[in-house]
Amino acid sequence: MLKKERHQFIMDKFKDADKVNTIDLALELEISEDTIRRDFNELHNKGLIEKVYGGAFLVKDKSRNVFDISIFNEDKKIIVGQKALSFLSEGQVIIMTGGTTNLSFCKLIPIDFAATIYTYSLPIAMQLSQHPNIELIFIGGKLQKNAMVTVGIDVVQVLSKIKADVCFIGVSSLDVNQGLTEMGYEVSIVKKEMINASDKVIVLATSDKINRKMPHKVCGLDKIDAIVTELSPGSPRIKNFADAGARLF
Repeated sequence: MLKKERHQFIMDKFKDADKVNTIDLALELEISEDTIRRDFNELHNKGLIEKVYGGAFLVKDKSRNVFDISIFNEDKKIIVGQKALSFLSEGQVIIMTGGTTNLSFCKLIPIDFAATIYTYSLPIAMQLSQHPNIELIFIGGKLQKNAMVTVGIDVVQVLSKIKADVCFIGVSSLDVNQGLTEMGYEVSIVKKEMINASDKVIVLATSDKINRKMPHKVCGLDKIDAIVTELSPGSPRIKNFADAGARLF
């Protein structure tokens, strides 16, 4: 497909959806995320779309500033976040990955909650900076600008020295057989190290991330202690995970 045809295809997607997701579009067109981002950049520069975390909106949905992040399916992510609160305990050492599901979760954490939280996500660090009793450690490294997370050897080295009680991990895709997978290799490496550094791993995922696979494997279901979705644990849509022995919330 020629670039001009791709641009028209992208604009046509807005007829049926409020947001066009970078990963979904790359998979649908069978091209790289980098190509989609370049297309988004060109359409953004023409004033046709507004780039946001993980995708793009039409200009009418333009955000007020870089940290005013539009959250797709926010109602579902709030339900996930409310369930995930039960895994918090005062004084924990926590690793928090990026993603808008985790960002929605962070917005629900009580303002007086006390813990030590490591994150490589700039938006989540900004959100948690409002909590006076959280000792916040932002893990520096090479900034992956589209996702606003840091990656690279510096991040891996810091994580290798951490011993965390729990990791709240956002996902791009989760499959019964393949487990947790990611589109980007560098992010998959960082998430592997986060899992290795944590006593407990809690996956936060809306149902649109379930039963999907990406190129780079992070871990199997055996490394995951709980999967939190907006669905009822008895939902037929996640029955295959229950049958595989996963703990669902």
